[in-house]
Amino acid sequence: MRGMNNNKPDFNNLEIAFSSKSDRDLKRANRIFTLIGNPTLSKLGTSLAKLGLALRLPITGIIRKTTFNHFCGGISIEDCHGTIEELNKFGIGTILDYSVEGGETEEGFEAAKEEILHVINVAANSEAIPFSVFKMTGMASTALLEKVGSGKELTNDESLAFERIKSRVEEVCQAAYDVGLPIMIDAEETWIQGPIDNICLEMMKKYNRQKSIVYNTYQMYTVDSLDRLKAHHADLREIGIKMGAKLVRGAYMEKERDRAEEMGYPSPIHPNKKSTDECFDAGIMYCAENYQDISVMCGSHNEQSNLLLTDLMREMNFEPSNDHFWFAQLYGMSDNISFNLAKEGFNVTKYVPYGPVRAVMPYLFRRAAENTSVEGQSSRELQMIRKELNRRKES
Repeated sequence: MRGMNNNKPDFNNLEIAFSSKSDRDLKRANRIFTLIGNPTLSKLGTSLAKLGLALRLPITGIIRKTTFNHFCGGISIEDCHGTIEELNKFGIGTILDYSVEGGETEEGFEAAKEEILHVINVAANSEAIPFSVFKMTGMASTALLEKVGSGKELTNDESLAFERIKSRVEEVCQAAYDVGLPIMIDAEETWIQGPIDNICLEMMKKYNRQKSIVYNTYQMYTVDSLDRLKAHHADLREIGIKMGAKLVRGAYMEKERDRAEEMGYPSPIHPNKKSTDECFDAGIMYCAENYQDISVMCGSHNEQSNLLLTDLMREMNFEPSNDHFWFAQLYGMSDNISFNLAKEGFNVTKYVPYGPVRAVMPYLFRRAAENTSVEGQSSRELQMIRKELNRRKES
């Protein structure tokens, strides 16, 4: 729907950014980002936590009261209800992200599928949960995906296992389609992304005939991401299928570069932040230009990229609530972006991870590593938190 759109978010408005946070919440956040912003302390803290978990020391209570509660919604869907309601009060939707990793067994894959179906069922009855999401490796063997991606011939057992993967994905996408709930398939490492793309495109061709239900994810720090996005769109457009595209910068940079160096092939990652930013923004512009058949989720913690999409929407005279355009940030981060976008009426979501504390620890370790390695991320968060604490003292 088109109409007058003069809404311009102010990401420097920290009163709005932290309106859901008590002084106690902000002080906890201050301690957490102070820790993970220091590479030495962050590595030490991560090592001690891993050691404590390995030795089965009673540390999960401490972890839950600190890092876990800041970055996660709870240990179960039911435990997340308070977080969901709190975000909804401020016009922010929740994307429940079952963040349990590992479990390379058929039983584990089936259990993950059942949990995702449970999320879809809960979301179908809640306007506060506008999307669902899953990682392919939650329901599929990484080794098998890698073998499929390499083009090697599968054994009979592997072929049957791969058919079971596709069957699980289809069951989940069918359930989302039946209740009209968009579902995003997360991007993963480049060496398994090919089969993930193919399965995702297959699901889009089946379920995106009227509107975007299935979304593929594009890590724009990969050199080929923009070309893949455009090629997938051309393929789908030719047969009249709507496209769902979630754009992120990416989550496996160090692992990707290390593997490329170790195995002697060119790094699939852009050489620097500038080229990654340019690629991400070009992807956002491409999706906006092709809004007739692409719905886009701007999954970014970069203020300029989020402003770019709001500017494009304004230039195209779209209302902030137009459902072709969505924004997402991770729970516990970039509240200055999420809450100020929501205040201006844009479609905003938070990725809210959940799961048993021990099982979610790999996710939290990755969060800590990313915040430490991504230039300026922790320091920006810390600066805003401290500025808001000072503002509250003075007011």
